[in-house]
Amino acid sequence: MERIDVGSPIIGVVGLGTSQPELKVVAEEVGREIARKGAVLVCGGLGGVMSDAARGAKEIGGITLGILPGPKTEEANEFIDFPIATNMGAARNSIIVHTADVLIAIGGSYGTLSEIALALKIGKGVVALQPNFQIPGVILANTPVGAVDEALTLVELGRRPPQICERVF
Repeated sequence: MERIDVGSPIIGVVGLGTSQPELKVVAEEVGREIARKGAVLVCGGLGGVMSDAARGAKEIGGITLGILPGPKTEEANEFIDFPIATNMGAARNSIIVHTADVLIAIGGSYGTLSEIALALKIGKGVVALQPNFQIPGVILANTPVGAVDEALTLVELGRRPPQICERVF
């Protein structure tokens, strides 16, 4: 395993925890591209988009961090280098968001939406691929390479998503 550069960007990959054939290839390519660009991948450490992205990163020697909902590091998928057991259930989403410099959402459901909302609330950028939703402030990407490039641009330039209203009337 290569040495981690403390200054490497950390890109969070969030999405469905169950396997979806149409998202598998996308998530794997996102993981590979994160590793190619020298960034660290952080995710929830379990299945679906999380394992697919981590698999892609590991294929080319990337570094992966898994923030697990349960109490055991053994619950992590086989592609996670550093499993962090939280025993916090869905509250672990907050740790993922706060750890990442930027998020890439691939598909997703309620858990993904909670991570996106928190990221936007605390001023972090979010890029989405094949979203099942439209959220002001989320940048849409058409390809895995485009998503990672946009995510790294957000980190580099320190760009924040557009301000959105805290209350919905």
